[in-house]
Amino acid sequence: MRIAIIPGDGIGKEVTAEAVKVLKAIDEKFGRASDLERLPWGADHFLETGVTMPPGGYAMLRDEFDAVFIGALGDPRVPDNRHARDILLGTRFELDLYVNYRPIKLLDERLCPLKGRGPGDVNFVVFRENTEGLYVSVGGRFKAGTEDEVAIQEEINTWKGVHRIIRHAFEFARSHGLTKVCMADKSNAMTQGHALWQRVFKEVGADFPGITTTHYYIDALAMYMVLDPAQFEVIVTNNLFGDIITDLGATFQGGLGMAASGNIHPGRTSMFEPVHGSAPKFAGKNIANPIGAILSAALMLETLGARDEAAAIDAAVAKAVRENQVTADVGGRLGTREAGDFIAGVIRS
Repeated sequence: MRIAIIPGDGIGKEVTAEAVKVLKAIDEKFGRASDLERLPWGADHFLETGVTMPPGGYAMLRDEFDAVFIGALGDPRVPDNRHARDILLGTRFELDLYVNYRPIKLLDERLCPLKGRGPGDVNFVVFRENTEGLYVSVGGRFKAGTEDEVAIQEEINTWKGVHRIIRHAFEFARSHGLTKVCMADKSNAMTQGHALWQRVFKEVGADFPGITTTHYYIDALAMYMVLDPAQFEVIVTNNLFGDIITDLGATFQGGLGMAASGNIHPGRTSMFEPVHGSAPKFAGKNIANPIGAILSAALMLETLGARDEAAAIDAAVAKAVRENQVTADVGGRLGTREAGDFIAGVIRS
């Protein structure tokens, strides 16, 4: 198994080190020999070389690696964050990673800000369309910097893009023994593109008779997620809405430091990352929560078919949370390295 490791910027380097530590513990425990190749791409590399992605970089990731692991990207020394855009968004688009997979799973009641909610109430997944919508940079600005400035940002929805993410959500539900899929849009206001989502959701849902389908407008979904998260098993939505509601869902888990994600094209090289950002002001202080990165590594192994190994990481993280062997943001007293040490130690034991 060959994995490209891109630590990135800020706390990305620190949490990636802990995820790598855990992956090495998995290799020891299961007698594996993973090839983890560190790539230097990030703000430091860009500022030294002027290169965000080297020529052929996307093809190299696609053709030479089984998966890509990214820590976090973003640095105030690069005001437009062009390196982050090219590395992160560029990889999503160039490798056609159309599935953004975000599990929302509460590990301990004390981490949830919702009153009276426990692990049985918060356990669902969100699938976000990852290559279309408002993030395709279609549009422009006219008379920029004047009182007459016009800024246009177009949302793109294609039948292919909508169909394949919705079908993936239903197939995931069926393969995991789940019986409920909810789709969210804003078709009462965005009547053209989101009518397509409505039609495709009904058509694909008809192919899965054992699965109950529900539709909410996105504003209603946000409300119901807070009022009754237990009603959800699988949610599927577009790029922008998925970006928002997955961060809302992360608060139910204990914050962005606990959140894992995968950017996936089933059967192809995919990319995995924590979603908390590079947080430059916290970099170098040994306080960043590594659990989101470690759980992203578990998602990576799960997607690559190493389910027992992924389950071992999940179990070790759950033990760390139960025993409060975690960082201060989730109520513990450990540093980043010490939290990673504990989880790796549980795996080896």
